[in-house]
Amino acid sequence: MKDNYNTRGYPHQTSSTDTRRKQPPSPETNAETYYYKKQIDSRTKMVVVLIDGEEIEGTIEWYDLDALKINRQDAPNLLLPKHNIKYMFKADDKK
Repeated sequence: MKDNYNTRGYPHQTSSTDTRRKQPPSPETNAETYYYKKQIDSRTKMVVVLIDGEEIEGTIEWYDLDALKINRQDAPNLLLPKHNIKYMFKADDKK
Protein backbone atom coordinates (compact mmCIF):
# COMPACT_ATOMS: atom_id res chain seq x y z
CA MET A 1 0.00 0.00 0.00
CA LYS A 2 1.37 3.39 -0.96
CA ASP A 3 1.50 6.00 1.79
CA ASN A 4 0.64 9.64 1.28
CA TYR A 5 4.04 11.05 2.24
CA ASN A 6 6.90 12.12 0.02
CA THR A 7 10.54 11.15 0.60
CA ARG A 8 11.10 13.94 3.17
CA GLY A 9 8.16 12.89 5.34
CA TYR A 10 5.81 15.68 4.31
CA PRO A 11 2.26 14.92 3.20
CA HIS A 12 2.02 14.28 -0.53
CA GLN A 13 0.26 17.07 -2.41
CA THR A 14 -1.97 16.02 -5.26
CA SER A 15 -1.99 17.95 -8.47
CA SER A 16 -5.12 19.65 -9.78
CA THR A 17 -5.50 16.92 -12.37
CA ASP A 18 -5.70 14.26 -9.64
CA THR A 19 -8.61 15.93 -7.89
CA ARG A 20 -11.87 16.04 -9.79
CA ARG A 21 -14.31 18.58 -8.46
CA LYS A 22 -18.02 18.17 -8.80
CA GLN A 23 -19.40 20.64 -11.33
CA PRO A 24 -22.00 23.12 -10.00
CA PRO A 25 -25.54 22.65 -11.30
CA SER A 26 -26.63 24.64 -14.29
CA PRO A 27 -28.24 27.99 -13.34
CA GLU A 28 -30.89 27.39 -16.03
CA THR A 29 -33.80 25.27 -14.79
CA ASN A 30 -36.02 25.67 -17.87
CA ALA A 31 -38.96 26.38 -15.53
CA GLU A 32 -39.80 29.62 -17.33
CA THR A 33 -39.81 27.88 -20.72
CA TYR A 34 -42.00 25.08 -19.38
CA TYR A 35 -44.47 27.59 -17.86
CA TYR A 36 -44.81 29.63 -21.07
CA LYS A 37 -45.19 26.53 -23.23
CA LYS A 38 -47.90 25.15 -20.94
CA GLN A 39 -49.87 28.43 -21.05
CA ILE A 40 -49.48 28.76 -24.84
CA ASP A 41 -50.60 25.19 -25.52
CA SER A 42 -53.69 25.47 -23.29
CA ARG A 43 -54.46 29.04 -24.46
CA THR A 44 -54.81 30.17 -20.87
CA LYS A 45 -56.04 33.74 -20.38
CA MET A 46 -53.33 35.57 -18.47
CA VAL A 47 -53.15 38.92 -16.69
CA VAL A 48 -49.79 40.61 -17.14
CA VAL A 49 -49.04 43.40 -14.66
CA LEU A 50 -46.49 45.91 -15.90
CA ILE A 51 -44.02 47.81 -13.73
CA ASP A 52 -46.22 50.92 -13.85
CA GLY A 53 -49.23 48.90 -12.55
CA GLU A 54 -51.11 48.59 -15.86
CA GLU A 55 -52.85 45.23 -16.30
CA ILE A 56 -53.02 43.57 -19.69
CA GLU A 57 -55.27 40.56 -20.22
CA GLY A 58 -54.85 38.09 -23.06
CA THR A 59 -53.24 34.84 -24.14
CA ILE A 60 -49.55 34.34 -24.78
CA GLU A 61 -48.97 33.60 -28.46
CA TRP A 62 -45.19 33.24 -28.32
CA TYR A 63 -42.14 34.24 -26.30
CA ASP A 64 -38.43 34.59 -26.70
CA LEU A 65 -35.53 35.58 -24.48
CA ASP A 66 -36.60 39.21 -24.22
CA ALA A 67 -40.32 39.52 -25.03
CA LEU A 68 -43.84 38.06 -24.93
CA LYS A 69 -46.49 38.47 -27.61
CA ILE A 70 -49.93 38.82 -26.04
CA ASN A 71 -53.11 38.26 -28.09
CA ARG A 72 -56.07 40.28 -26.81
CA GLN A 73 -59.76 40.21 -27.71
CA ASP A 74 -61.26 43.51 -28.86
CA ALA A 75 -57.83 45.19 -28.69
CA PRO A 76 -54.60 45.14 -30.66
CA ASN A 77 -52.06 42.42 -29.92
CA LEU A 78 -49.01 43.52 -27.96
CA LEU A 79 -45.32 42.73 -27.90
CA LEU A 80 -44.20 43.20 -24.29
CA PRO A 81 -40.53 43.42 -23.36
CA LYS A 82 -39.94 41.13 -20.36
CA HIS A 83 -38.07 43.84 -18.45
CA ASN A 84 -41.37 45.83 -18.29
CA ILE A 85 -43.30 42.94 -16.72
CA LYS A 86 -43.66 43.02 -12.94
CA TYR A 87 -45.55 39.71 -12.68
CA MET A 88 -48.30 37.68 -14.33
CA PHE A 89 -51.03 35.28 -13.27
CA LYS A 90 -53.93 33.30 -14.71
CA ALA A 91 -57.03 35.44 -15.30
CA ASP A 92 -59.21 32.82 -13.53
CA ASP A 93 -57.26 33.51 -10.31
CA LYS A 94 -58.30 37.17 -10.41
CA LYS A 95 -61.90 36.47 -9.50
